[in-house]
Amino acid sequence: MTATAYKLVDRSEWEAARAAGAYAGSAVDHADGYIHMSTAAQLAETARRHYAGRDGLVLVAVDTAALGDALRWEPSRGGDLFPHLYGALPVSAALSERALSVQTDGTPAFDDGGRTWA
Repeated sequence: MTATAYKLVDRSEWEAARAAGAYAGSAVDHADGYIHMSTAAQLAETARRHYAGRDGLVLVAVDTAALGDALRWEPSRGGDLFPHLYGALPVSAALSERALSVQTDGTPAFDDGGRTWA
């Protein structure tokens, strides 16, 4: 699979996770029983489908090796294998974090200059 996975998180939830040392997941993650993540190739479509028109997000790049056996690659949208984390996401596994908005058309844009993510 890939060495890096990505998670879109509400800024306030990520700030709470940083204080706690781990991110427990969103309401959707809790309902499904795992934390949804995406690869770089899957990220734009995930943003378009699930985050269109939202701001106040953080894009967290995650070191998949740091997640151990709690990370599983499972088929989802279109049969693609997606990274699903069964457990909390340790903040220490974050490689980077960037402020991000998703335009109404679903196009992700970094809040640090408006560059679009591709």
